Amino acid sequence: MPDSNTSSNESALQSGVALIGDLHVHYLDWGGGGEPLLALHGLASSGHWYRRVAPFLSDQYRIIAPDQRGHGATTQAPNGYGWQTLAEDAVRLMDHFGISRAPVLGHSWGGHVASNLAMRFPDRVSRVVMIDGGFQDGGLMPEPTWEAFRQRLAPRLVAGTRDEYLARLADNLSFCWGDDLEEIALTMVHEGPDGQMYDNLRPQNHAQVLETMWNEPPSKVLPRITIPALIVAAGPRADRANSQFSRQREVMVAAAERALSNGRVHWIQDTIHDIGYHKPEELASVVREFVSED
Repeated sequence: MPDSNTSSNESALQSGVALIGDLHVHYLDWGGGGEPLLALHGLASSGHWYRRVAPFLSDQYRIIAPDQRGHGATTQAPNGYGWQTLAEDAVRLMDHFGISRAPVLGHSWGGHVASNLAMRFPDRVSRVVMIDGGFQDGGLMPEPTWEAFRQRLAPRLVAGTRDEYLARLADNLSFCWGDDLEEIALTMVHEGPDGQMYDNLRPQNHAQVLETMWNEPPSKVLPRITIPALIVAAGPRADRANSQFSRQREVMVAAAERALSNGRVHWIQDTIHDIGYHKPEELASVVREFVSED
């Protein structure tokens, strides 16, 4: 049975655990009688990533945001980080809720999971939205080698005590920081016996994710998606505009758009990779418009 979450502006939000095979999958459920919508988080993140976005959609949709395997409060599975198993996890969670078909959102790495879910189980996904994700293709990097790709997507720096970790995030996200982001950030990490903070996603599982992304990149997945698909891409803030990194992202987004037979791209300008933190209302508006199309 779900437990009530009584965050000040999220009184309808419930959390619970679903037994999916050998996984105890933690999830957030905004409830309501609207159309179900599955929301998948990014790498080393959690379902809490959607806490700023969901309130702008929950009047029309029932948003369900799980912690994927190895993330958040879900079981730290030692394997199963290939696209097929991750897609099956999502399908089995949908079965748990009695959802036969639904739109699916995916942020960052979650966009790759969502696109694979749409490709492998098209009868279960009505539309797919990849939020600044699903297009990161190692073969399109300036140096398209495994080593360069592995280094580019190496685990983020999570170091220091709880207060040091939060202070660093608050400084990096000063333009959109709030108490809710502090709560969200703490669902992605844990404090070790040494008093230092560590990602919940274990390094060996992060490595499995990267191998999957390298071996089965978007160029192999996106052309096989037949349902309507949308990439919501983050246009860089002024300090990152015209950088090599930003230009390379544009190349990858353009390649992904060409690969999709029934897809398109919407750019949200002057923002960050975590669009849902910075511009949640605008992101929700784009999602709503696309998902509600006939």
